Amino acid sequence: MSAPAKILVVDDTPANVKLLKDLLEVKGYAVATAASGEEALARLAVEKPDLVLLDVMMPGLSGYDVCRRIREEAATALLPVVLCTSLDPQTERVKGIEAGADDFLQKPVNQPELFARVKSLLRVKSLQDRVAHQAEELRAWNAKLEERVREQVTELERYSRLKRFVSPRIGDLILAGEVDDPLKTHRREIAVVFTDLRGFTAFTDSAEPEEVMGVLREYHETLGNVVMAHDGTIEHFAGDGVMILFNDPVPVQQPELAAVRMALDLRDAVGLLVLEWRKRGHDLGFAVGIANGYATMGAIGFEGRRDYGAIGPVCNLSARLCAEAKAGQILVSQRVCGRVEAGVAVESIGELALKGFHRSVQAFNVTALRQ
Repeated sequence: MSAPAKILVVDDTPANVKLLKDLLEVKGYAVATAASGEEALARLAVEKPDLVLLDVMMPGLSGYDVCRRIREEAATALLPVVLCTSLDPQTERVKGIEAGADDFLQKPVNQPELFARVKSLLRVKSLQDRVAHQAEELRAWNAKLEERVREQVTELERYSRLKRFVSPRIGDLILAGEVDDPLKTHRREIAVVFTDLRGFTAFTDSAEPEEVMGVLREYHETLGNVVMAHDGTIEHFAGDGVMILFNDPVPVQQPELAAVRMALDLRDAVGLLVLEWRKRGHDLGFAVGIANGYATMGAIGFEGRRDYGAIGPVCNLSARLCAEAKAGQILVSQRVCGRVEAGVAVESIGELALKGFHRSVQAFNVTALRQ
């Protein structure tokens, strides 16, 4: 049940205050009182009335002065004010309107007229409160909408950054919230594929820059299509060197096998490019290194330029295996070999002394998938 409307009665004559208070309380209104204009202004902030019945002739601040003060404050600018006066109604009405009064009562107060005017102005006040409440709700909804728009813009910006690394399907999963934010720092076991072109350094020394850029565009486009088809994640491009991840940001069943399958498809696809390049006099080959292990993943960079990246020995191992691979070879570590040997034909190439590793590393060359 809603609280009764509250009315502030202001009059310096106690008998008038008591009469109005008794009449209004009988009708179910809550009543607060003040004996002067100064007290009335103080009571306004405390009582927060819905209507003020205000005597005109009072010592100190008159009813007109109080009415003007009420209208000057934003919180009470629309508060209904009824001036009560025993003076000439025509003269006082003009002064009251100029002061901001909403209505007038002639003393002695006529009870039916009192109740009618109070009821009418309280109805207006209720409508004003409803409009104010709706306006506040609208502001709150607008604020929520603006916040949602900002969140969506942020998500779209994040997605636009991720599109450089992940396949569209994985990007959609991230955007839909079905995958944890890959740009947050986390740790995961991954399979890392590193690829580059054999003979690329010599090629760049002898070829025109336009030829080099043309070869890189063809190479990256072909490689990108195959990587996306296998739902790999491109960690970065560095000239002819490309690092690709499996099992992050989306978990993959048998990530090592997925990496090897992609590498075999890459070898076939880039092999066709190699034949075309040789027709143009470019002696290039394609090599791959694959390793698996734990790495720390997340955003790398600075404000305004952040990229998705992986850090850990597994990344270095895949790059070193790639550096040792001959054209057409896909070299994998012993751990990778152990996880894929049931579905992949491999041949041992012995132990390799790799830069940055204190012990020799057993390496295997992948030849084909087993039927």
